[in-house]
Amino acid sequence: MKRIIILFILTATLLPMQAQSRKAVETSTDITMFVPPVAGAIMTLAHHDSDGFWQLAGSGAASVATAYALKYSIKKQRPDGSDNHSFPSNHTGFAFMGATFIGQRYGWKYSIPAYLVSGYTAWGRIHSKRHDFWDVLAGAAIGSGCALLITSPFASKNKLSIMPYFPADRGAGFHATLQF
Repeated sequence: MKRIIILFILTATLLPMQAQSRKAVETSTDITMFVPPVAGAIMTLAHHDSDGFWQLAGSGAASVATAYALKYSIKKQRPDGSDNHSFPSNHTGFAFMGATFIGQRYGWKYSIPAYLVSGYTAWGRIHSKRHDFWDVLAGAAIGSGCALLITSPFASKNKLSIMPYFPADRGAGFHATLQF
């Protein structure tokens, strides 16, 4: 079954996409943006991993909040001219957040199909003229970054803790602790 799913994703991703209408690609990315996060949620349920579920939820909330804060403060016009909320791509960010969560929490082998779907989502947002390259690159960085900051490995020998700190007289920084 696992091989069939991977083959399906590869086939759907690698088919010549130029033949698809821009509207069909846009609609498909409205769906594919949810595939990696939903797959991550299913994995947390399958592993009875409530900590992972909350890390996924936190990563998703941080990714969406960051993307919308930037969209409404930068106000970059979309390539299709429909509005001024192009930067960054939230669709791409949410998809890459899910893929990165899966990779961080359960291992890179499990994240390969999720990254393929995320890549299609990024490509589709550019193809449908909803975003340009920089929009999807920023979205992918935000989504992946949020997941990397919030998600810890499921079965870890080493425990890494990273926390921001804001001393009153010196700006900001990070404190890291590694237990082994």
